[in-house]
Amino acid sequence: MEARHLRYALALAEHAHFGRAARALGIAQPPLSKQIADLEREVGTRLFDRTRQGVFPTAAGAAFLARARRALDEIAGASVDAARAARGETGRLRLGFIASALLDPLPDVLGRFGRERPDVRLELHEMATTRSTAALIAGELDVTIGLGRPQGVGAETLVSVPIGHDYLVAVVSNTHPYAGQSSVDVGQLQRQPLILAPGEDEPAVATGLRNLLGKDSPALSGATVARDIHTIIGLAACGVGVGLGPSRMLAAPRRGTWFCEVTPRMSLPDLVLSFGSRDRSPALNAFLDVIRTNCSDVGAALDHRLGPRGPQEDAGDVAFQDVRAQGQGQGQGQGQGQGQGQGQARGSVASAGSSAP
Repeated sequence: MEARHLRYALALAEHAHFGRAARALGIAQPPLSKQIADLEREVGTRLFDRTRQGVFPTAAGAAFLARARRALDEIAGASVDAARAARGETGRLRLGFIASALLDPLPDVLGRFGRERPDVRLELHEMATTRSTAALIAGELDVTIGLGRPQGVGAETLVSVPIGHDYLVAVVSNTHPYAGQSSVDVGQLQRQPLILAPGEDEPAVATGLRNLLGKDSPALSGATVARDIHTIIGLAACGVGVGLGPSRMLAAPRRGTWFCEVTPRMSLPDLVLSFGSRDRSPALNAFLDVIRTNCSDVGAALDHRLGPRGPQEDAGDVAFQDVRAQGQGQGQGQGQGQGQGQGQARGSVASAGSSAP
């Protein structure tokens, strides 16, 4: 039994005449009569009464036609659903991200994606880079945003593109001795209790801090551990110590805090978007289109990778290096100079997050 048999039966029921039904279907009458007879043999019962007044469904035929209509509607709906899924308008996207990505670029990216693809089911997981990388390699996530390029077994199967650049800044309570300073140096940090992200979650950041402050620095070994930047800022506001985190924190000023540059400047690992090189999910491609629109400096690398994706020699490295080169100078101008007042542009690290008590 094929869909055409269902259409033939419905047309015959509508027109109550083989000749008129055949004309409506655009076929000759004999083939229609044969197809209906074949259908009745397959079903095992007579579906139509042939009378002088016309051709009418039997009780069995009426039951069959009700199902046939629903079946054809389902077939039509399946075609529509398939086309929408192929365009990335439906489906599921599983995103793992670090908390600082909620400051930039995720608010604009997720907002736009939600407006353009409201029927794609977003599964969002805030998690450390090491965990999101493992989940991506294991196939438990579709895309991640983390710090630094993924490392370890299986990372070679991923495409990684930098989408943001950061450097280290300090945040203190506005009653702290460092409040009002435009910068703090390494010696000052070594004499203060610190608030840091856990090293096991962000090992690249931990390595950079050991290089900056010294491998056996008491300030590091005695630091308070906070799992996201909002907690770092909150604990600093409470006077627990000096919070250290990405310059991205300047986008989340909090009353009663003061941000300072750290000298010498320490670049942090790039904010990196990663996904499987063999993943051809339309929902993922739609998400990458939004990233490309909102993060224009990475468009060239994503354009390079959004074609047929498969194993290519060093393709992931090329994408990563190309965009790193494009964005290298962008972070250099951030934080230069000193401004006044709360919420000032990111160009002034000292005052961007400051406010009166």
